[in-house]
Amino acid sequence: MESKKDQTLSESKVMQNFYLGDNVEGEAFVSDHIFSYIISGRHDVWIGHKKYTFTAGDYRFFRRNQLTKSIKHTEADGFKSIAIHFDQNTLKEISKEMGFKSERFHGEGVKIIKANSMLKKSIALFSEYAQRKEVDSEALRIKIKELVLILADIDSEIKQMLFEFNEPGKLDLEGFMNGHYRYNVPLEKFAFLTGRSLSGFKRDFAKLFKVTPSRWLTKKRLSEAKYLIENCKQRPSDIYLEIGFANMSHFSYAYKKEFGMSPLHKNKNN
Repeated sequence: MESKKDQTLSESKVMQNFYLGDNVEGEAFVSDHIFSYIISGRHDVWIGHKKYTFTAGDYRFFRRNQLTKSIKHTEADGFKSIAIHFDQNTLKEISKEMGFKSERFHGEGVKIIKANSMLKKSIALFSEYAQRKEVDSEALRIKIKELVLILADIDSEIKQMLFEFNEPGKLDLEGFMNGHYRYNVPLEKFAFLTGRSLSGFKRDFAKLFKVTPSRWLTKKRLSEAKYLIENCKQRPSDIYLEIGFANMSHFSYAYKKEFGMSPLHKNKNN
């Protein structure tokens, strides 16, 4: 069972997430900065090759413009969290009022936050807001701005992330793709996140890898699948989503075309 409630102001959102039953797996492009608090359950998040594990009581911050995979573990009491998405207009307004400068941030885009009393009071209020049918928009706007300033005061790196308004700069294409090929997103997203237009991305990709992005992604994912099935004895049904295929039938078709046999056949022989 899944339940979501949200209160929205412009593009800012206060959301309460609640899941019961099976664990919830997902993949997402994080387009807004997100602050959240886990009330119950456990949350595993992968960004690139790195895994982060969050548990009940954790306060965390995610920088915008990232690809993520995650598993929300419902456990005995379900998975429940409060999340606040910060829109760019509100952050630019605060930056102008406070005289904050936009500087390029080069650190990790995920932070565990050591909450002070002000942050704990703030998240308690947002928990209340998320459960109301109606919330005064001006009151919500003020509380969101207060939360932004609390976070900026607690952690200087979060402050730098919040008030960096530049789009992604041009990144090392080889390093980025080798760290993110498992994400099943359109080429336009890869282009954006590496600081390129789609045509520029395809051109640079062809020069570097001597093959089209689509073909490289397929071969890279299938090569990993073959290793996991043959050497790690993993089942195809357990890995196809993890390595970037949208469904099992597409994975099986591509695997057989590449290697001449079904992944299920190979798995049975193991």
